[in-house]
Amino acid sequence: MIWFYRLLFIPAFLIAIPYYAMRMIRRGGYAKDFSHRFGGQKNLPKVAKGKTRFWIQAVSVGEVEAISTLVDKFALRDDVELVITTTTSTGYKILREKYAPKCFYVGVFPMDFWLFSRRAWNKIKPDVCILMEGELWPEHMHQAKVRGAKLLLLNARISDKSFKRYLKIPYFARRLFDKFSAICVSNEIDVERFIALGASQSRLHLTGNMKFDSKPSKYLDDAEKLGLRKELGFAPDSFVLLGSSTWAGEEDMLLKALDKIRAKGIDCRLLLVPRHAERREQIKKIIADYPHCVRSESKQADDGTLVYLADTTGELRMFTQVGDLAFVGKSLSPNVGGQTPIDCASLGTPIVYGPNMTNFRRACETLERDGAVVKVQDAQTAISEIVRLAENQQIRETLAVKAKKWHESNVGATDRTFEIIEKSIA
Repeated sequence: MIWFYRLLFIPAFLIAIPYYAMRMIRRGGYAKDFSHRFGGQKNLPKVAKGKTRFWIQAVSVGEVEAISTLVDKFALRDDVELVITTTTSTGYKILREKYAPKCFYVGVFPMDFWLFSRRAWNKIKPDVCILMEGELWPEHMHQAKVRGAKLLLLNARISDKSFKRYLKIPYFARRLFDKFSAICVSNEIDVERFIALGASQSRLHLTGNMKFDSKPSKYLDDAEKLGLRKELGFAPDSFVLLGSSTWAGEEDMLLKALDKIRAKGIDCRLLLVPRHAERREQIKKIIADYPHCVRSESKQADDGTLVYLADTTGELRMFTQVGDLAFVGKSLSPNVGGQTPIDCASLGTPIVYGPNMTNFRRACETLERDGAVVKVQDAQTAISEIVRLAENQQIRETLAVKAKKWHESNVGATDRTFEIIEKSIA
């Protein structure tokens, strides 16, 4: 099986080069340690006696943030050497800034080709390899097996698309999942999917979603919130509408909502935090007719700024703390999948999102069940609901209380996951 994958990888890689090259150019930041993608990581010394070296791969910002509490737990142990890699430039930036002091080594994940993966494994030399969520790399997993390293899958989930694909190749899926010593699954739906695909039930553990345990690097007090509003050019009593991890088309909707709210005499300001900062030029054209500020050009906005574009990385949780209402992005058509509503809920920011939240299906089902969110079906309905909530503080406060209660009821996944990790390596 692995040789078939290796042969298939070459033409697939050649076909994909133009797409990934353009994406790297648009997003920027990929030049840093680019050699790591070809297995050029630092040659680490052999694992010290009495220690266990863990290699955690967290593909992007969401997964990097999700492991923050887990990293803290590892950092408390003197018998662990922790190596963390990521795939995206934004994820790597966060690794270097937030996690490097707590880790033995941080780097970029190699492309999943035999020569590159083998080279990286020869340098990192882990005892235990951890993958996150739905990230399954056959060559990487094969290297773990042939070297006798234990393989764990944490916060595991299977997307709708992946599930349909695996159902067509059940033998391959079962072989893939059999490589794991333990699979810590984030929700009941995905447990059922793993079982349907042939995963051993003895290796499956329902631990919950670790993203519930991830916290902001800093909680702002009232004075700091006022200071941040001043930096954004917003008045202390302005109504702040937050676009949380927005995608194309959603900024247009939020601008229309801004206009309608202001037409009702409410001093509304729009804080846009797009999912991909490289879309700044596109968004700057959209907001050109409004008094605005672009954070990468100037953190300090002029008084009277109506739209603030936060085109930076790793600051969404800080900005969420000054939002009076948040629209969670990638949820309105044609966008699909959704961005996480968990951070907004944990910080008590009322939430609106569209119908396409499949990446967080179970979380959203329970949010909606608890009456802790407003779900809309299209852009026009989103505008109407945002305006309605802007006019009604009591409804917003009720949503915030319910959302925080929902979040509190779901914490603890990291503790449960860490117990499984300890048992699996005992």
